[in-house]
Amino acid sequence: MVADDAYDLVVIGSGPAGEKGATQAAYYGHRVAVVERRAGAGGSAIAVSGVPVKALRDAALYLSGWSRKETFGVGLDLTRAEVMARLRGHTQDVVSGMAAAVAANLERHGVEVVHGHARLGTDRTVTITEPGGGSRVLKARTVLLATGSRPHHPEGMPFDDLDVHDSETILGIDALPRRIVIVGAGPVGTEYASILAAVGVEVTLVDPGGRLLPMIDAEVADALADSLARAGATLVLDGRVRSVVRDGDELVLDLGDRQLRADAVLHALGRTGNVEGMGLEEIGVEIGPRGRVQVDQDFRTAVPWVYAAGDITGPPGLASVAMEQARVAMCRAFGIPFKEVLDEFVPTGIYTLPEVSMVGLTEEAARERSDDVGTGRTWFTGNARARISGSTEGMLKLVFRRSDRRLLGAHIVGEEATELIHVAQAVLHRGGAIDEFIDTTFNFPTRADAYKYAAYDGLPARASTLPRGDG
Repeated sequence: MVADDAYDLVVIGSGPAGEKGATQAAYYGHRVAVVERRAGAGGSAIAVSGVPVKALRDAALYLSGWSRKETFGVGLDLTRAEVMARLRGHTQDVVSGMAAAVAANLERHGVEVVHGHARLGTDRTVTITEPGGGSRVLKARTVLLATGSRPHHPEGMPFDDLDVHDSETILGIDALPRRIVIVGAGPVGTEYASILAAVGVEVTLVDPGGRLLPMIDAEVADALADSLARAGATLVLDGRVRSVVRDGDELVLDLGDRQLRADAVLHALGRTGNVEGMGLEEIGVEIGPRGRVQVDQDFRTAVPWVYAAGDITGPPGLASVAMEQARVAMCRAFGIPFKEVLDEFVPTGIYTLPEVSMVGLTEEAARERSDDVGTGRTWFTGNARARISGSTEGMLKLVFRRSDRRLLGAHIVGEEATELIHVAQAVLHRGGAIDEFIDTTFNFPTRADAYKYAAYDGLPARASTLPRGDG
């Protein structure tokens, strides 16, 4: 062991949690190394999951003229091969650019990046097996596990078939399928369903749960389901796939009461933590179901010098949350008086066409806690900016405490939903009421103006205590 191989922190993984945990510690003067098994920086979030899917979405939005063709009467006329080539080209450009940005950020903070596979030892060592077959041993005062997760592969799903994909391998297809069945109506499944439907693929979305996106407000989920149906997707929201078999050039899915035939299948149900081969259980780190590392409120594992953050610890599986968990974990690990708690109001963003975003309580969750609940909503069909852009899909919904109109949650389905939601997030942080939206002067025309009219909709028909007019 040489002195140059001794670090205050060794981070395993350079995805959202790994990058931000490493730079948080390095900014405050700690010597940090990041171990990354991929050739580039950024982990799977940059290479095969979050960023690529969002890049595909925006490419599909432009190439298809989604929701705008009827308004402007024009659109790109491309062959399926041209569409696939342009989707892939844009995605690769974005992935390369973001990986370079992560690498530059680590370099700027003086973080050393070591490529290879890491294995922890009981004596605070991290042994790196390098791509060329060599090895290196790092001494770590503290380790942060940030290896993320991968798509879950259930038994019985024939992933060895070249046309059966998970959410990572689907990015490598050479040509758009004519028909695809997507199994799973969570965020990944609905994102791909909307993207592929927009570029002309015949999409069938199957889920046993009875509805899209069970974590979001039911009314918003129904609005998204209607939008997907209008885009041409078929929704089978009470279906459970019993088997998938090949029949010549087709795949046949048995749902018990029916059969579906497709050129390709995308399985998008569940994820598993990347914990294999790192010697975690051997040194005492506790691993739960689906490879989830068990941590306490400080993100410390059962081994005092080993912390974990991000997808490896389980839901919610959001890059934004992974980053914050890692920052908080490192502040606690090194006694840094900076970022001590996680945000109470974390927004969720789902990059479907149209986007979905929420923050705070759903109407269902609010009503489980109290009967003192009111709602207000407005549809983007009546929003001037939405009509100008030709993208009028969706709605904005507010959930609030009826007695004092304090905001409890906000829910949006529509273009720019993941940007608009931060307006409500700020009001939630202040403990504000929906009156703030009524009293605020919004630029006109803007989509944000919808907040005002959703708030007006939530007021009693004749509010004698606070007359506001009709909006």
